[in-house]
Amino acid sequence: MTDPSALLPALRDEAEKLSFDAVAIAAPDRIGEAGARFERFLAEGLHGDMDWLADRPERRTSPRGLWPEVRAVVMLGVNYGPGHDPRTLQARRDRGAVSVYARGDDYHEVIKPRLKALARWLVATAGGDVKVFVDTAAVMEKPLAAAAGLGWQGKHTNLVSRELGSWLFLGALFTTLPLPPDAPADDRCGSCRACLDACPTDAFVGPYRLDPRRCISYLTIEHKGPIPGPLRERMGNRIYGCDDCLAACPWNKFSQLGRDAKLAAREVLNAPALADLAALDDAAFRELFRKTAIKRTGRDRLVRNVMIAIGNSGDPALADAATARLADASPLVRGAAVWALSRLLPAEKFAALAARHLADESDPQVRDEWTVDQAVIPGRREAANP
Repeated sequence: MTDPSALLPALRDEAEKLSFDAVAIAAPDRIGEAGARFERFLAEGLHGDMDWLADRPERRTSPRGLWPEVRAVVMLGVNYGPGHDPRTLQARRDRGAVSVYARGDDYHEVIKPRLKALARWLVATAGGDVKVFVDTAAVMEKPLAAAAGLGWQGKHTNLVSRELGSWLFLGALFTTLPLPPDAPADDRCGSCRACLDACPTDAFVGPYRLDPRRCISYLTIEHKGPIPGPLRERMGNRIYGCDDCLAACPWNKFSQLGRDAKLAAREVLNAPALADLAALDDAAFRELFRKTAIKRTGRDRLVRNVMIAIGNSGDPALADAATARLADASPLVRGAAVWALSRLLPAEKFAALAARHLADESDPQVRDEWTVDQAVIPGRREAANP
């Protein structure tokens, strides 16, 4: 095809047939200051345990650093809007709150075959070489999506679309074809700071700047160690991810419900009982979360999060579920269970448990949970010294 622009209507039609809700073209060299901001982000150590972000950063700061031959980037979006405010679940303290995006099949596995199908169509129709990415390679999807005009990066650092709000999965198709780029979208956040004010852990350093080390999504998914003490109470019953800043965005009022059946939430993950999740062994964890994004986090980190939610529940009836985890093989789980029980049990009962378990505990971090001064964590019941 001699005129690349003539290809665009057919490309958009094919993308729609493959259940993409948005498609636009970005020039690979038009991500503005995103590369410099990313380098500053790494220099400040804000990536925490996400070591892969610092691996060959030059590949991430420019699409051509990843693939020198790329001449255009087709950015695609899939709407996963829940059609309701997911924050209402936070009032049900005996239930775990799972981020909307993780309640269905793993979006990586759903979207990548569609991207590959679109790539095959593009090569068959117009030639060239292609590569496809769905949040699994060194690609700055959000700056590229903003450059393509799919939306703008809001103050919560996520993409905001005028049509679909803050609920978009993104995929990228790199091509050697010289497709003409679309115009970038204007930032329409204005003076609004609803997303910033909604953050339970004050993770935003300022507008458009996030410290992931304080973000509940990072803490519950990426962070490998114990949850930092000052942030535990703020997690509430959020056991995997956090939707608060996304759900607070006023642009969601124009968003239609995500219509993709393959990304629909599984009923069992809409409001799972904390007591049931606390009892998961590795095999049961793998079965329950089969084909979901949660499976990659692993059983121990999820049950750690469940223990924190149990501690925040205020429900003494959940103490048995936490007590059962004091003998867990994972010190990560044992330590979180200790914290949960210190919140739920009267001082004398907690002291009795400490006397029973502390002598046999070899992990120093778990021992610290038993012996830490009870006054350092607001709301924690004061326990007698064992």
